[in-house]
Amino acid sequence: MKKTVVSPGSATIINAISTGFGSAFGIDLNIKASVSENNTGEIISKSDIGADTKLMDMCASAVIDYYDVDCSLTIGTETNLPMGSGLSSSSALSNAVCKAVSSFIAEEFELKPLDDYELLNLAIDTSLDAKVTITGAYDDASASYFGGVVVSDNYNRKLLVKEKFKESDILIFLVDKNSLTIDVDVERISLISSMVDLAYKQALKKNYFKALNLNGILYSSVLGYDSNIAIEALSAGALASGLSGTGSAFTAIVDDVSIDSVKEAWSQFEGEIIQTKVNNQGTILL
Repeated sequence: MKKTVVSPGSATIINAISTGFGSAFGIDLNIKASVSENNTGEIISKSDIGADTKLMDMCASAVIDYYDVDCSLTIGTETNLPMGSGLSSSSALSNAVCKAVSSFIAEEFELKPLDDYELLNLAIDTSLDAKVTITGAYDDASASYFGGVVVSDNYNRKLLVKEKFKESDILIFLVDKNSLTIDVDVERISLISSMVDLAYKQALKKNYFKALNLNGILYSSVLGYDSNIAIEALSAGALASGLSGTGSAFTAIVDDVSIDSVKEAWSQFEGEIIQTKVNNQGTILL
């Protein structure tokens, strides 16, 4: 028996590091995790895509411990989601592995599958234990798990808004990492908390584009990214543009009129452009 789950990444509207409140939306780049049984007596995680095999092992172990069963598993991953670029690859990986292992165990041992929120919380707990997130990334993990757009209280793990996001094309600009000297200084980031809170209030009002623009400029500034990447996208007609997570990805929400203009505007910068779409489907068992 084999279980395969696909979990999308997400892009930032509000980065929760400075205030604990965040917002994100699903994007149609994903991680696929496949789980099958082996006879080695241990968990074997394999990844040739740069995924964190330690995190994969920890997610599988957390689900096995939850069910209190004895099984050995082989986990493999495939992806078109850039790793470590601020597009919630760790959240997508945790969601995919936890759901795939839960589905496998539930069928193999005739047990009840974990429900959505049990899976989500287990994935977040494991990500915190693995130290791949600062706040628990409840916004990123929820947008990845459910798709669409979410606004969240990360520290209390509450979804304040969860709904479908406007169907749109998304352009992603991956800054050339060789040109970066970024240091995520939480104390420095806290200096912009009152301004990020203004952006967050716009997200609560569902003014997502305004929120994304303001958040992007603020975090670009404090982290040392070139905010002109977002400004040039907006100048070329993007509906919204800003830094995702702590980078190195910038996103731009575009329409048929602006998509080519934004690509052209971004051609002046060193990096890679990826085209995708909003994902409203979320994490699914294939």
